[in-house]
Amino acid sequence: MRALFAPILAGATFGGRLVACIGAALSIAFTALVTAMVFGDGWPAVLLVAPMGASAVLIFTVPASPLAQPWAVIGGNVISAIVGVGIASMVSSPGLASGLAVGGAILAMSVLRCLHAPGGAAALTAVMGGHAVTTADWMFPLMPVGINAVILTAAGVVFHHLSGHSYPHRPVSGLQVPAGSQVEGIPHPEDLDAALADLNETFDIGRDDLELLFDRVRAHGAMRRGSEKFAGRR
Repeated sequence: MRALFAPILAGATFGGRLVACIGAALSIAFTALVTAMVFGDGWPAVLLVAPMGASAVLIFTVPASPLAQPWAVIGGNVISAIVGVGIASMVSSPGLASGLAVGGAILAMSVLRCLHAPGGAAALTAVMGGHAVTTADWMFPLMPVGINAVILTAAGVVFHHLSGHSYPHRPVSGLQVPAGSQVEGIPHPEDLDAALADLNETFDIGRDDLELLFDRVRAHGAMRRGSEKFAGRR
């Protein structure tokens, strides 16, 4: 049964996925409860927007991803919601407004270096969210979107600290290559797996794509050395 659900991401393990499930469950519940208790009418009034579910997937399953970093989560959701509210106030057609909101959110996130996939959902929610979003108007990006994003991110920082992961992600060097040695060619699959195990992180790239990347690095390295050798002869 476990083989049927084998993680396809580089560095992912079944145990890691279980930890991610626990982290996401606890943090989403915590975000909903804190937002409702502090900013709403008590715990029955759940003030949680759907994009937070997608944000939790990134924060807890691929915490090393650039799309899962705190600025991406908070800035991506808030900025996208602002774009969505702005488009909704100017475009009356729901279909056209939806397209412009998502496209505009992608552009804004890209320019501001906070690309975050759930931001597209935040922009779409701002357009199609119904009476509650329309009533909130320009407060919607701050409350509940911004508040949700901040609490969820803080919960992610605490959870990953307790579970031994780096979040916000900071690359940590692993084993040092002995002096005088040189690694050539494509890494052996076993060496690649050992390196991923050393890092204890899940990366948002497939293992096959990672091997292909190393293959292309070797090919371009060979072409560069060939060009340098040719230039040296002239």
